[in-house]
Amino acid sequence: MDWGRAKNVLIYAFLLLNLVLSYQLWTDVREQANTNLDFTSLGANTQKVMKEKNIQILSLIPSYTPVLPKITYHYLSGEGISTPVVLDQPIDSKLVFIGNDLVKALANQIPQINQYQFDSTSREDGIFVFLPLVEEKWPLFNDQTRLSLIYSNQKINSYQLSLIDIVPSNEEEQQKVLPAADALGTLIDNNYIPPNSVVKDIKLGYYGETFNSENQVAAPAWRFTLENGVYYVQGISGDVISPKTEKVKE
Repeated sequence: MDWGRAKNVLIYAFLLLNLVLSYQLWTDVREQANTNLDFTSLGANTQKVMKEKNIQILSLIPSYTPVLPKITYHYLSGEGISTPVVLDQPIDSKLVFIGNDLVKALANQIPQINQYQFDSTSREDGIFVFLPLVEEKWPLFNDQTRLSLIYSNQKINSYQLSLIDIVPSNEEEQQKVLPAADALGTLIDNNYIPPNSVVKDIKLGYYGETFNSENQVAAPAWRFTLENGVYYVQGISGDVISPKTEKVKE
């Protein structure tokens, strides 16, 4: 064996591997930079208020501003969450946190489960909350449209679900969603967020108040999850909606 030649081959192989890994690292860093902004994306006054009131942001601030339409939806099986349905075969609750394994395990028992996304910020005793997806990407923030997986003793035993049909609204043209940094600035600058608060999660989806009507309407909205409440900022108008937390004024 020509050990000198073999040595050269190994050296070139390691160099090639390092180049591939370096490129992958550079790509990951670039993607992260393109999808998230640091606190400098917030206005100077907003940063000043955050410091004065000890408001902490633990979530990365998304930078994407997609063009999205309003949507309409209606219930297919009666309004509101259905009564619990017992699974024929209970499954291990840890599958909720393991990629597509949950979908594979429950596809035969809950055929629509691939249309829902786990909402890790919605914490309820004995329940995993899943939200329906608009265009397979944007969650619909509505307690009456969610999928609830009910578990005990580390097993998912039953579920609750209200089926809906979602269609784009033709009333208005699609519009670019306002930046998350601007929406967050509105909450902080106008005293919606109390002192010493922690913003744990920032997510873009759809939100609309529920009315006594066959068809419901929802618009793009940023959801800001705090330790003590949730705020929504309408993604087009910038209006603030705080269904679970009162606005705080000094």
